[in-house]
Amino acid sequence: METREATMSFWSPERNQSPGGLDALLSRTLFLLLLIVALSAQGEACKEFQSDNGTSVNCYPPAEFPAHIPADTIYLSVEFLNLTQLPPDALQGISNLQELHLSSNRLENLSAKFLLPVPQLKVLDLTLNALTRLPPGLFQVSAALHTLVLKENQLEFLETSWLHGLKALVHLDLSGNRLQTLPPALLASFSDLRILDLGNNQLETLPPDLLRGPLKLERLHLEGNRLQTLEEGLLLPQPNLHYLFLNDNQLATVAAGTFRGLKKLGMLDLSNNLLTSVPKGLWTYLGWPGAAQDMKDGFDISGNPWTCNQDLDDLYQWLVANKDKMFSGNDTRCAEPKAMKGQMLLAVAMSHLESKAGEEIGVMASKSTAPH
Repeated sequence: METREATMSFWSPERNQSPGGLDALLSRTLFLLLLIVALSAQGEACKEFQSDNGTSVNCYPPAEFPAHIPADTIYLSVEFLNLTQLPPDALQGISNLQELHLSSNRLENLSAKFLLPVPQLKVLDLTLNALTRLPPGLFQVSAALHTLVLKENQLEFLETSWLHGLKALVHLDLSGNRLQTLPPALLASFSDLRILDLGNNQLETLPPDLLRGPLKLERLHLEGNRLQTLEEGLLLPQPNLHYLFLNDNQLATVAAGTFRGLKKLGMLDLSNNLLTSVPKGLWTYLGWPGAAQDMKDGFDISGNPWTCNQDLDDLYQWLVANKDKMFSGNDTRCAEPKAMKGQMLLAVAMSHLESKAGEEIGVMASKSTAPH
C-alpha cells in the first residue's frame, strides 16, 4: 500500500481530511495568514460577514479584542494577536455565539465566568496559547459545546472538575501539551465523545478506566507519548473505534486481548515503538473477514526492532493475509537475530509460511507412502 488515507474530523464532527495530505490546522493557518495580508492591505483589522444566520467577525493583527461586537454574532475569530488576557466582559451581549476561535495568542488564564454570556457556544478553539490550567466552573453553562480544542498549550496536568458542565462533547483535543498523567474518571460523563486526541504529550501510563465513559469513540490519538505497555481491557468497550494511533511511543508490551472487541477498527498505527514480538492471539480480532472491517484503511508496524523467529509465527500469518493494507513495508524490518538483521519482515513472513507449508506437505506425503 503506497498511500495512506483516513478521515479526520476538524472542529466539526462532519468535516474530514486526509492524514496523507495537508494537515487541517496547517491549511487553516495558511488561509488565516492570507486573510491577514488581505485585510492589512485594506487597512482593516476586523471584518464582519453577514448571513441569514447571523454575523461572523474575524479579527487579526494589528487589531485588539473588538470593543463592539454585533449582537447577532454567531462566529468570532480573534487570532494571532498575542493577547495574554481577555477583557472581563469580552463576550457580553452576544448570547447567540456558536463558534469562538482564540488560537495563536498567548492567553495564560481564563475567568471562570468567561463563557457565562454564551450558553449556545458549540465550538471553542484555544490552540497555541499559554494556558497551564482551566478554572473550575468555566463550562457551567456550556451544555451545547461539542468541540473543545486545547491543543499546544502548557497543560501539565488535568482535573476532572475543569470539564464539569460539558454534556454534549464530541471532539476533545488535548494534544501537544505537557501532560504526564491523567486523573481517573476524566471522561466518565462524555458518553457521546467520538474523537479524543491525547497525542504528543508525555504520558507514560493511562488510567484503566480512561475509556469507560465514552462508548461511541471513533478516533483515538495516543501517538507521540511515552507509553511502554498497553494493558488488556484499556480499549474496552469501544465497538465503534475506527482509527487508533499508537505510533511514536515506547511500547514494548501489548497484551494479547488489547484489540478484543474493536469490531470496526479499520486503521492501526503501531509504528516507531520498541516491539520485538507480540503475544499469540493479538491479531485474532483484526483484519480477518468478519473480525473487523478488514483493516480497510491500513496498518503500520514499521520502525520496531522485530526479532524474527518462531515467536512471530502468529504475526507472520496475519501479515501475509493483510499485506495489501500494509504501510511502510520497506521500513518494517528484522533487527534480530543477527543473520536476519535488515531483512524485510513481510519477505521473511512469506518465506516462513512457504517453508512451513512445504514441511507440512512433506509430512503428509511421508504418511501416505508409509507401509500399513
